[in-house]
Amino acid sequence: MLRQAEHDVSFSQNLLTGEHLSNPTLHPMMPDTLTVAPAAATSSVLSLASGYGHFAVPAVALAAATAALTTAGQHAEPLAVAPAAGLPALRAALAARYQRRGARNVTAENVLVTAGAKTGLFAVLSELLKAGDDVLVPTPNWFGFSELVRRAGGMLRPLPLAAANNYALTPEALRAALTPATRLLMLSNPNNPTGRVLSAEEWAGLLAVTAEFPDLWVLSDEIYEGISFGATPVPTLLAQPGAGPRSVVVSGFSKSLALAGWGVGCLVAPPALAAAVTARLFATGVSVPTPNQLAALAATEHAEEIGAALCAQLKPTRQLLLEGLAALPGAGEVFAPEGTYYVFADFRRFLPAGLPPAEASALLVRRLAAAGVEVVDGATCGAPGFVRLSYAVPETVLTEALARLRAGLVAE
Repeated sequence: MLRQAEHDVSFSQNLLTGEHLSNPTLHPMMPDTLTVAPAAATSSVLSLASGYGHFAVPAVALAAATAALTTAGQHAEPLAVAPAAGLPALRAALAARYQRRGARNVTAENVLVTAGAKTGLFAVLSELLKAGDDVLVPTPNWFGFSELVRRAGGMLRPLPLAAANNYALTPEALRAALTPATRLLMLSNPNNPTGRVLSAEEWAGLLAVTAEFPDLWVLSDEIYEGISFGATPVPTLLAQPGAGPRSVVVSGFSKSLALAGWGVGCLVAPPALAAAVTARLFATGVSVPTPNQLAALAATEHAEEIGAALCAQLKPTRQLLLEGLAALPGAGEVFAPEGTYYVFADFRRFLPAGLPPAEASALLVRRLAAAGVEVVDGATCGAPGFVRLSYAVPETVLTEALARLRAGLVAE
């Protein structure tokens, strides 16, 4: 097993050779939100809170961006400015990849390139929602959804799911939660923070329900689709037979394709909505820089190899974190997440008694921060007493973080 892990890491490093991100031991990357445990009063706080992995930039992406910059320098010319919807070659490559994943009807007309996934999310929410529109979000889910929905004028309504059955969303629960006034059902698949992956069979059951609501839109955030440890690839919403004309997928390159910091996302939507979002982005911002899009194009063309290499790199730390959590006092069954590079750990047994759940959860994460470990408070995801822990960090960092975590939890 050890030899296999060493081989997997070596393979991933060979494929992804490039400049490494700065050492997160002393300078943890900013998380994908500001709602994390506050840092301890020490210069060596270890962050398991970041939404970005400690991955080398893929060599093919670096080469593509470097070539564009070199050409501009050699010819003393400005960089080309991409169209608002993105480089045609990148849009075509993304459409082709969705077709290979089973979404036969996706064309370049459906695809647009955005300045990160958040930009795409906010733009499409701003186009779809009117003031006060009902947005149903099964929780736990990504904490950023709430602010994006609020700023777009909608009202987020959580649909709580249970850890006891691995956060299963049944058609019956969905039907009971939807109303004729619900404008949007928004999910993440794989789920952030739980790592839960909706199967094709589960999608079929849920989409049979959404078909009963003709004015409902379904949006799937699939930015982690390449980080998967299941037997089959993560199914995209767009490949499901029940996906209707009101289906939207948002994704990006910072997670599954190791392009954190490059600011490239994508959106796949019906042509009319894609055109409206493109017009909004043209009026309010600028297109993603061409070298970044060329890097994304190269990564798209090698997406399966890059994703496989990242998963191989992550296997040892994934196992280390699961074993560390299972060894904590009072640990029950620890679910091995199928997707993402997080474990959503149940620390409810460590909550201080006599406080409201959210307040107790905040105190717990402050206690962990005081022990020298930054984590994401599960209360921000709709699950007080849980914490999101990333294992997309160096093994030495995770080993020390687990020791601090244990010390912080068992200390009296």
